[in-house]
Amino acid sequence: MKKNNKISIPLTKLQKLKLNHKKLLIIIIILLAILAILLFIPKNKVDNNTTDNINNNSNNKENNTEIKNEETNNKDDELNVYDVKSNKRPYAVMIPNDSEAKKRQYGINKAYLTYEITVEGSITRLLALFKDVNVEKIGPVRSSRHYYLDYALENDAIYVHFGWSPQAESDISSLKINNLNGIYNPSNMFWRDKNYNSPNNAFTSTENIEKAANKKDYRTTSDSYELLNYSKNVTLENDPTMENANTVKIHYTSKTYVKYKYDETNKYYLRYNNENKHIDNLENEQVHVKNIIILKMSNIDISGDAKGRQNLNNLGSGDGYYITEGKSIKITWNKDKRTDKTILKNSNGEEIKVNDGNTFIQIQPSKQNLILE
Repeated sequence: MKKNNKISIPLTKLQKLKLNHKKLLIIIIILLAILAILLFIPKNKVDNNTTDNINNNSNNKENNTEIKNEETNNKDDELNVYDVKSNKRPYAVMIPNDSEAKKRQYGINKAYLTYEITVEGSITRLLALFKDVNVEKIGPVRSSRHYYLDYALENDAIYVHFGWSPQAESDISSLKINNLNGIYNPSNMFWRDKNYNSPNNAFTSTENIEKAANKKDYRTTSDSYELLNYSKNVTLENDPTMENANTVKIHYTSKTYVKYKYDETNKYYLRYNNENKHIDNLENEQVHVKNIIILKMSNIDISGDAKGRQNLNNLGSGDGYYITEGKSIKITWNKDKRTDKTILKNSNGEEIKVNDGNTFIQIQPSKQNLILE
């Protein structure tokens, strides 16, 4: 029987070549795979790092922008008139303005806001508001009139006075005004200056007011003290009612007036009582003011009042003027309730912006003469 022997047939050259090609192709594929892996991993790392760097740079830019914006906003918020970052409650002090009192007034230039309003006897009194300042002598301090309370209220101020009219005494009680009265001299906050005759010789200071207010447990902070919309570089040039106001004369009677003259160098107004320089004795300098607001209001004698005290028609609406940097515009005022803030609008019906700086609000009898030149 024949045995089946396996026969080994040698590979031809062509078969060997094909086999070698397959091996080479496999090796190439493996090498390419390894290369791809090696290339892919670093690329991802680079891309991720690059992306992270871009994101970080972007975030840094955004953060820097936010910081710059915050710095800009803080800079814009920095006013000279008072510290907008402080919530300290203002003090409103009654100061006489008759012929003798005008010679002995202290601290007027330190007030950020001052009202001048007519009282009996054809004279005026001032209500000076102080905030974020240390004033060692303020006054002289005199008695209250009931309509001044409305302006302490609209500024959320602690009210400082020395005595009161019967109307003011009643209203201080009914309106629950936080007040410091020299008649009772709380915490010995008032003193008499012997260089002057009574009654215009009672004085106080911001330090004494603060001590007395704390002793009475009055609220000493406020979130509603802001009355005027202060801003930097307010211009009146685009207002259709604009006119020159380098000299301003505000009559309270036919013979009594306040005059302001614009000082272009310092960009404020110098104040005169009639033609006499109004001097603040605290630093022996003329009273000067950045803004003047004139509100025209009627006033009448209180029927049956033996001393001829006044009522002021300060609720409702009326006309007025805003004056700054040698220009004036016409405005309107509106105040619905005694506790409301007075709203001031221009001829377009927009609330006015007021230049950063101290302000006199002149509440002028509506029938008296006003001269702008």
